[in-house]
Amino acid sequence: MDWSLELMQSLIWLGEAFVASVFGLACASVVLGRYTSWGRQIRRLTVDFFKPSHSIVPLISLALIVFMTLLVVRLNVLMSFWFNGFYSAMQHVDAKAFWLMVLVFASLAAIIVVHALLNSYLQQAFQIRWRVWLTNSLVERWLANQSYYRSLFLEESADNPDQRIQQDVEGFVNTSLSLSMGLLGAVVSLFAFSIILWNLSGSLVLLGVEIPRAMIYIVYVYVIVATVFALKIGRPLIRLRFLNEQFNANFRYALIRLREYGESIAFYRGEAVERENLLMRFGSVIRNVWAIVFRTLKFQGFNLVIGQTAIVFPFIVQAPRLLSNEITLGDVMQTTQAFGQVEGALSFFRNSYDIFAGYRAVVNRLSGFLDSMDSAEQLPSIRIHEGIDELVVEHLSVRTPANVLIVEDLNFILGKAESLLVRGPSGIGKTTLLRALAGLWPFADGELIRPIGQQSLFLPQRTYLPLGSLRSALFYPSVATANGNIASVLRQCQLRHLVDRLDEDNNWSRILSLGEQQRLGIARVLLNRPHVVFLDEASSAMDEKLERAMYLLLRESLPEVILVSVGQRSSLLEFHRQELQLLSEGMWQLQAVVRP
Repeated sequence: MDWSLELMQSLIWLGEAFVASVFGLACASVVLGRYTSWGRQIRRLTVDFFKPSHSIVPLISLALIVFMTLLVVRLNVLMSFWFNGFYSAMQHVDAKAFWLMVLVFASLAAIIVVHALLNSYLQQAFQIRWRVWLTNSLVERWLANQSYYRSLFLEESADNPDQRIQQDVEGFVNTSLSLSMGLLGAVVSLFAFSIILWNLSGSLVLLGVEIPRAMIYIVYVYVIVATVFALKIGRPLIRLRFLNEQFNANFRYALIRLREYGESIAFYRGEAVERENLLMRFGSVIRNVWAIVFRTLKFQGFNLVIGQTAIVFPFIVQAPRLLSNEITLGDVMQTTQAFGQVEGALSFFRNSYDIFAGYRAVVNRLSGFLDSMDSAEQLPSIRIHEGIDELVVEHLSVRTPANVLIVEDLNFILGKAESLLVRGPSGIGKTTLLRALAGLWPFADGELIRPIGQQSLFLPQRTYLPLGSLRSALFYPSVATANGNIASVLRQCQLRHLVDRLDEDNNWSRILSLGEQQRLGIARVLLNRPHVVFLDEASSAMDEKLERAMYLLLRESLPEVILVSVGQRSSLLEFHRQELQLLSEGMWQLQAVVRP
């Protein structure tokens, strides 16, 4: 090799290899995305990220990473020739050639160091951008059209969406890049070092038959046969990796529930039941882990045997030619390195099968999550039209998931300052009717006209308090502001002891009692000032005196608001003009409240 010309030749090689690689990657993506199920899954998760209409940065970053991958291959090729020249110089005791090789090594080593650092940065920056985009995309879809809630009504809903958004996205992004660039490097290395190995290979007599260029044929047959056996041994790992993610997620979810409902469990003294449940889930994790261990031992053991045999094999084949002075020691060392590169390239899929098994599990989980959100978005819901100052319900029918009628052909109109109390036996479906009015219940049909967005506010029995400051909890779902009224509102809701803690970050749902949380919900209504308020047993934890004070406060502070309440207490009739009684088999009765 003429090292003085190698810079220009390497640049030409890199340019040609880059064009061929980009074309090959594009073709492979199209073919796999069209004709394989897992290719379609990956395309579904990635195609929007790489669209130029989204941003040109991902494509430029990927092109740079492809170039850096090809540069690794070229550096490995140059190092193989360096090994040849270095060991040949030592064999011939050529001082001038020796010191030239030292100088060449210094230059190659400097390039390798700079390349390693730059490539590491490019890959990590690309992974971060991709992860941010994919996480934002999944979170947006999960929250859009209330898929996070509506997916609960699916027969087969995706389990543990928190894990899929956090852990699986990270695994998908990192493994997608490492596998794709690893495969590209393996293919290019295969071509580059096969040429070198072809030029260095000699004839081999086997069972009386002379095989020309034997080394190249041997390495291909050797690795292909080994790969077939390895795939057969490693195939069960795909299913085991999927189950590993699922069982671990189920165990983690049970631990989270234990913490979330700790007080209730402690009151019931339910530690024994919880321990049994946790150990049962953990047992599934461990059994699957043992299955992975035994299968991995078989797979890795086979790979280790194949890999160790490949180290000494080229020396054995080339030794007769070296001993007969047909080739130099440098040729033998370059042959060994080229053999190792070709063997490694051909063995890429075999060596990466364990990683690929985990990757398939991650792809399946993310695809299942997308499928679940698609199904949730396709669930039916009542037609809601925007109104400003009235609530109109037309021909509303609501059913249970088992198709049992809760209410049939319900019609009513509420204008400004009007109010409705929904009553009925426990379990008749009062809360479900409210869910239908919110557009959440999929087993309903009819039409609804009401204020939408933040002009409608729903207060459940247990007020939701987001993580963060008390101020943000009060203004939820609006953005917290420095409202001068906030202290006065807290005092009106008999929460004056919280005035000095407005900007304290805490888990308020654990600190405040249920009654305090319900009064906080009333304060939220006063601060957000919606046009219509739906209260689902939103004062059940208050005594009647406090409940009366809160309803009077609502009427005095928001005289034109439309109130729809669900409750059992007859004392609530005082604050409502109409009463809707839910009867059995979908029947209902709407009547004006008669006050004494």
